[in-house]
This record gives sequence, C-alpha cells and structure tokens, in this order.
Amino acid sequence: MAFPSLGPTVMLFFESPAQQASRPANALVGHAVALMAGALCLYVFGLQNVPAAPVGGLAPAHLAAGALSVALTTFVLTWIRMPHPPAGATTLIVSLGILSTPVQMASMAGAVVLVTLLGWTLNILLGTKPAPSGHDK
Repeated sequence: MAFPSLGPTVMLFFESPAQQASRPANALVGHAVALMAGALCLYVFGLQNVPAAPVGGLAPAHLAAGALSVALTTFVLTWIRMPHPPAGATTLIVSLGILSTPVQMASMAGAVVLVTLLGWTLNILLGTKPAPSGHDK
C-alpha cells in the first residue's frame, strides 16, 4: 500500500541526505509520533466511524482533529529535536480518517519501516554522506 507522506520522506533521503530531518531515526520517530497523534485525535473527536474528510466532507470535528494532530506532532518532534516534516502529512492522513483502523495504521507503520530501511541501505550503497548523528544541527 502506498501512502502520500512516504513520497516526501523518500525525497528527503535522496535529495537532502545530510539534513537532520533525513536521518532514518527521524523518519521512524517522526512517522510514529504522527501516527499516534493522528490516532489520538481521531478517537478523541469520535471520528473513527465517520466517513473520512475527503469522502464525507470536512466537518468541524475533522478540522479540529487535523489542526490538533499537526500541532501535537510538531510540538513533540520539536521538543525531542527530531524534525521530519513529512510526518505532518501522516498525522493528517490518520486524523482526517483516511486511515482509521488499527490494521491500516499498522500497515502504514510497516511501510515507513520498509521505506526507511531501503532508503538508508541505498544511500549506504551509493556512498551518500549521511546526516550528522545525535542532535547536531
């Protein structure tokens, strides 16, 4: 299954491999935080059994869930100093109900791990300079 937020993740891996946001750990943690924040907002606003925003329309609850999920994701990733901008799309995919079941979210998590491992491996094979480790800027 393909997920829209993985495209920007792949682009970061290969177009900007030396950036902190491109580190494999940032991708894994960023999308994990995004999935959790998106799921939290989806359930807090009672949207788990409501048609997704693109199908049923952007209800006020969708708008609130989306805004809060992006804010939470941004706050956590900034606080732990592990930026990964594509995580903003992941959290919206979940909080707006596009992915709403645990199986769908687990599928996305698996896709993130696979894409990250492949991107990291290809960068090593290509001899690309990796991003600095730790919380270097």
